[in-house]
Amino acid sequence: MSMHRILAALALASACALAFIPSPASARDCQPQVRDGWVRLGPAGMPMMAGFGRIQNDCASPVTITGASSPAFDSAELHETRIVDGVNRMRHLPELRIAPGDAAVLKPGGMHLMLMRPHAPLKAGSKVVVVFEVSGGGELLGEFEVRRPDAL
Repeated sequence: MSMHRILAALALASACALAFIPSPASARDCQPQVRDGWVRLGPAGMPMMAGFGRIQNDCASPVTITGASSPAFDSAELHETRIVDGVNRMRHLPELRIAPGDAAVLKPGGMHLMLMRPHAPLKAGSKVVVVFEVSGGGELLGEFEVRRPDAL
């Protein structure tokens, strides 16, 4: 085999290998994912509901959630329940930082979404969208299934 053909084969092999290396653009486009989202259906006429799920950050950089909203509710906020001096206390979380490779778990008795004043009655099995605002601009969309408390 001539030197020219060997060099051509090596160049082709190198080009093929480079095609499988993630580009910096793909890392820049990485976005966390909302998984297993659900909303606890409250009694009819209840002005507040709670949302739960998981926000997974498999990206190389941390992400900070700075707010939430939903077209199905007047307002949405991230809250946290903690026991302070033996009493459950709920407080608004102004931001939620999620480290690379980590997840924020929204669960009963801990961090959760407070969804206030639904625009229309919700039914078990229906879905609502929650939009999380991300620091530095951008949004993260999550789909949350409405569930009856006895189905949990």
